[in-house]
Amino acid sequence: MKGLPGRQTRGIPKGAYLACVDNTGAKVVQVVEVPKYHGVKRRYPAAGIADLLIVSVKSGTPEMRKQLFTAVIVRQRRPFRRSDGTMVQFEDNAVVITTEKGETKGSDIKGPVAREAAERWPRIAATASMIV
Repeated sequence: MKGLPGRQTRGIPKGAYLACVDNTGAKVVQVVEVPKYHGVKRRYPAAGIADLLIVSVKSGTPEMRKQLFTAVIVRQRRPFRRSDGTMVQFEDNAVVITTEKGETKGSDIKGPVAREAAERWPRIAATASMIV
């Protein structure tokens, strides 16, 4: 877990729609729950880069739709600060569908993956074509 900041900018709230960038058959997913999120009273649960989510597939193949899966955030539009002081921001919000242990279900990831997600989840790093 080296290189992960202690305080993370959480840019994706519960209920957000995200692009699924692997080849599992899901296209658009919605955040249902953020496990292990401990906020304050009346604060909306949110997640950031490399966080594990529970998502519902909203569009994709008929076998995938209307099912719950776990997913990991690999890109977010909200700028976040790295430990060396640089600010990083992506063009879209994107997830990769995984198992509960972090094994990717698909065999390909389209587009760049944040370095924080690759360091925390080794199987995502092995599957990713580009790590930023």
